[in-house]
Amino acid sequence: MTAPFVRSYRPADLAAVYDICVRTADAGGDARGQYASDLLMGDIFAVPYVTLEPEHAHVVDDGTGQAVGYVVGTADTAAFVRRYREEWIPASAARCPLPADPPVTADDVMLALHHRPERMLIPELAGHPAHLHIDLLPDWQGKGWGRRLMSALVDGLRAAGVPRLHLGMVSTNAPARAFYDRLGFVELVVADAGPVTYLGRDTSPLG
Repeated sequence: MTAPFVRSYRPADLAAVYDICVRTADAGGDARGQYASDLLMGDIFAVPYVTLEPEHAHVVDDGTGQAVGYVVGTADTAAFVRRYREEWIPASAARCPLPADPPVTADDVMLALHHRPERMLIPELAGHPAHLHIDLLPDWQGKGWGRRLMSALVDGLRAAGVPRLHLGMVSTNAPARAFYDRLGFVELVVADAGPVTYLGRDTSPLG
């Protein structure tokens, strides 16, 4: 066993990414058992990124090869949305059917998000073309790994020529907001954002 470290995503990490995603999907808490499949959260918020844009996916390796946290993202939200619709929705069709309209169950609510990737195209965020999702298992939070993951992503986006990035977070998640504030993210004003706060920064090094 070696010391934990941040590395690029590998296909062998897929099951761990699904697991980390659902175990942190309830505003940072465990969402296992809340949906018909524990894969649903990963199929919407994590696995499309490692599938379509693995070059911008990084994990915390616990030293044994096991991923215990990840950051995933896209360099170009508009291009990602097109690929999500053209490639990811068909690839995940067996697990992610069309929901009832209007939604009836919690699954329907999430599946409606899945089948409308264009929701990610927010005019006020066009100047911050990249976006991300970051999650760490509870035992690995508060120890500097989130900053290291974010630094890996930002460095990769900067190398790819991306000037700015954004993220969306549940407005009530105060610890997450404090984390992003420390990394230099600032609030981006978005009309009708509902329960979500959008934050952005440029791709200069985190320091």
